[in-house]
Amino acid sequence: MRRLLSVAALLGCHGGATKDAVDLGPCTPRSGTQPTVREITHVDDLPLLVTSPPAPDARLFIVERAGTIAVYADGQLQHAPFLDLTNGPVVSLGDEQGLLGLAFHPGYAQNRKFYVYYTTDTDDVVAEYQAMANDPTRADPATARIVLSIPDYATNHNGGMIEFGADGFLYIGTGDGGGQGDPNNNGQNPSSLLGKFLRIDVDVASGHGIPTDNPFVAGGGAPEVFMIGLRNPWRWSFDRGTGNIYIGDVGQSSVEEVDVVNAASAALTDFGWSDCEGRLPYKGAGCDSPTQPHRVPPAYQQIRAAGGGTSNWTSVVGGQVYRGACYPDLVGRYFFSDNNASGLYSFVWDGAQATDVIVHPGDFPAGPTSIHADSRGELYITYADQRVMHLEVE
Repeated sequence: MRRLLSVAALLGCHGGATKDAVDLGPCTPRSGTQPTVREITHVDDLPLLVTSPPAPDARLFIVERAGTIAVYADGQLQHAPFLDLTNGPVVSLGDEQGLLGLAFHPGYAQNRKFYVYYTTDTDDVVAEYQAMANDPTRADPATARIVLSIPDYATNHNGGMIEFGADGFLYIGTGDGGGQGDPNNNGQNPSSLLGKFLRIDVDVASGHGIPTDNPFVAGGGAPEVFMIGLRNPWRWSFDRGTGNIYIGDVGQSSVEEVDVVNAASAALTDFGWSDCEGRLPYKGAGCDSPTQPHRVPPAYQQIRAAGGGTSNWTSVVGGQVYRGACYPDLVGRYFFSDNNASGLYSFVWDGAQATDVIVHPGDFPAGPTSIHADSRGELYITYADQRVMHLEVE
């Protein structure tokens, strides 16, 4: 994101656990379509993501930019972090860098493996860790294993979101490397790991394996590459109900966009950057009606003032489709936001286009950094003032 992790976003004075426990256990379904948010806790640093291991593990793991992962369990923020990289790998914190992503192995209950995405001074790194066998509340630093290291020459456009697909492979969203305007044309270069969606096999003894059906496994591009043409897919997610991938791709100066593809047919998809910024031409032409065989236009876009519009959006925050049981009237609706415009937005993807687009009324905090689900499908929003909110209905 352009300035999502700026110094201003780090300002705040909260720390420690909330006074009152917030029960996030089984719920009584509540009708209603007007979403609201409720604070469940706040953390010591900038929270960038809330996620959890596969069900039935109901704990919430909160990724903090400086290098720690906090745990929210039994209605309280636990005092000891699950993982602390502040004294381990040198996690760079310049501009948009930091500890940016977390994903639990589908077999976490058996193998205790999880994966993090962080930046160093020279690389974007995906690393594997294991929780301690005798203490599942703590990760074992000695189990660290580098899965993938991508040379990166700038401190912005780092991507950072990682998720396991239904196929058991790890998907990784990378930024175009930084600078302005994709100066090295990484987005459209299939041999570069920057500006891409990568898909790898982590169930190997060292490094990573390549799925045999990746599009460039036989040549023509880097074998890890699955989809191309992204600028900075800061936050993205799988829809657990359909297998669709929803990507919030942060724009250059004119367009903020959300892309939607089905994972089963997504290989080789080209989202256009840096030939296009959304549906507008950037370095190429014909972006309103793509002529490239694998190029897809955005499902949704906001035209900013610099692009001829009036939107105050600057950094789209991709979210997730609600698939929880607490608020049945929200099921199937994709929620997202923008770090500068704030507020809460949603639409329903009908397989071809975004429908029933809603700008939800309400007093939502400023500076959202992520919207993501736990193992139950309930959604949580993290904010730049260090608060973690639960998405509910009024």
